[in-house]
Amino acid sequence: MAKKSYFVTGTDTGVGKTMVSAAILEAAKAQGKRTLAMKPIASGCDQTPQGLRNEDALMLQQAITEKLSYDQINPIALEPAIAPHVAAQQAGKTVTAQRLIGFCRGLQIQPADLLLVEGAGGWRVPLNDRETYAAMPRELGMPVILVVALKLGCINHALLTAEAIRSDGLNVAGWVANRVESEPMDCEQETLNYLTTHLGTPCLGVLPWLEQPEPAALARYLNISPLFDA
Repeated sequence: MAKKSYFVTGTDTGVGKTMVSAAILEAAKAQGKRTLAMKPIASGCDQTPQGLRNEDALMLQQAITEKLSYDQINPIALEPAIAPHVAAQQAGKTVTAQRLIGFCRGLQIQPADLLLVEGAGGWRVPLNDRETYAAMPRELGMPVILVVALKLGCINHALLTAEAIRSDGLNVAGWVANRVESEPMDCEQETLNYLTTHLGTPCLGVLPWLEQPEPAALARYLNISPLFDA
């Protein structure tokens, strides 16, 4: 059984959840940890001879230490590059929280030190007309890692997301600041200081902007000890 399981969400779409997740997995690997990961739903998948494939899910597959099939990592693959619930409707697929929970529990029973489950978009992304993605980690009681893109407006986005996570009864186990622009944002250090104080949870690292980012290179900017000390 996975000793530690975390759900990875972000302040928005495109904040670098997959790269951060892969960097955490690489950091854990460097410490000799056994790792698993999954991205239950992925839209914007490409048609390949092996079927639909998503580049984010493939990155996670590369980063983990334990062997998993693509379908175990990304059980619901959708071709349209749009919101997952709309892509699922267009594909004639039904997505429910219970279905995702079943996929996740299938990995939780496997032996590992760390399991990361990456969400889609932000915390309130819909699964269907009645449920949001948050229903899955809420049902599983899974602590959350929050990825914050360092750009104008991120304080508001980060605090609102953390508030929503906690209002759903879950713990924000840590957060990662990710530089998503080549030029540092104005008042970056002041922003980091404010978030560190007001998020009230460990900052696991501040990732630099790189022209061609690689998870293993970014892993050295992380301190993942709080994930295993909790």
